[in-house]
Amino acid sequence: MNSSSRSDFSCPHDHCFFSDNQQANERRTWIVIGLTIVTMVAEIVSGMVFGSMALLADGWHMASHASAMGLTAAAYFFARKYRDDRRFTFGTGKINDLAGFSSALVLALIALLMAYESVHRLLDPVAIRFNEAIVVAVLGLVVNLVSAFILNENHHHRHGHDHGAECSHQHHDHNLRAAYLHVLADALTSVLAIVALTIGKIWGWAFLDPVMGIVGALVITRWSIGLLGQTGRVLLDYNNDTGLAGQIRDRLESGADTQVEDLHIWRIGPGHHSAIVALRTSSLQNPEDFKQQLCSISSLSHVTVEINPKANQPSGTEGKHSL
Repeated sequence: MNSSSRSDFSCPHDHCFFSDNQQANERRTWIVIGLTIVTMVAEIVSGMVFGSMALLADGWHMASHASAMGLTAAAYFFARKYRDDRRFTFGTGKINDLAGFSSALVLALIALLMAYESVHRLLDPVAIRFNEAIVVAVLGLVVNLVSAFILNENHHHRHGHDHGAECSHQHHDHNLRAAYLHVLADALTSVLAIVALTIGKIWGWAFLDPVMGIVGALVITRWSIGLLGQTGRVLLDYNNDTGLAGQIRDRLESGADTQVEDLHIWRIGPGHHSAIVALRTSSLQNPEDFKQQLCSISSLSHVTVEINPKANQPSGTEGKHSL
């Protein structure tokens, strides 16, 4: 349910809380998967034909990369397949956040393996075929830069909405962001490898190759921790969007006789939030009237309002109302 097509929070309503770019993001993911698979096959075949272990190794690395992208694509598929399944209380928007969290764990594991292999190479150096390794690193960099360009979110498409003070990641598609960080991590690895291999070829400093691997592992770990934090907060219904909470309070408490007693807000999809509000008021307005006051908040997609009458409310109107 997008804000552009919603004028109220009427019942019944759909529970489709996807990003406005959900279909486009899924297509972009499949494009990157196709590009990765083509590169993987080319490197494995070339490695077998030319007897290059460097090409073979990078080809199999591309296979793991395609698998990670497959997790992203699978999340989009299942979110779309079960979008109308009422067993998902607030829709399937969080499937993307779950996939993003899982991808962040995979990213952390990759960083750990990189660090382990790099330390092992420092302690037990191996001969490096610099020319072939540089060619593979450059090829990997080109593919990953193209993939990163395809997957990069447009961070400006939401800047015009009405609570700009919130954290920008409130509207991120964390599933797509996880895929983006995967290819960015590979691109960083390729850049560091090119620098280390070039210096190693010219000056014979072969130790720089594993050193750069450790540096890359530390950077990737930092990215992974950041994504784990963002997706983990969403999965635990943590809300740090104080701007949205302030807007809801300001609009509902615009009347002197109405107070927000309890307010719960959580993210249910990229750019979509749900809210449960308990009001104490002497107003004769019903819950639907109060919900109408919130309709212009673009990122608020699902609202429940409970009205608790004040003690001095006129006789015969006591009672609790919710909708």
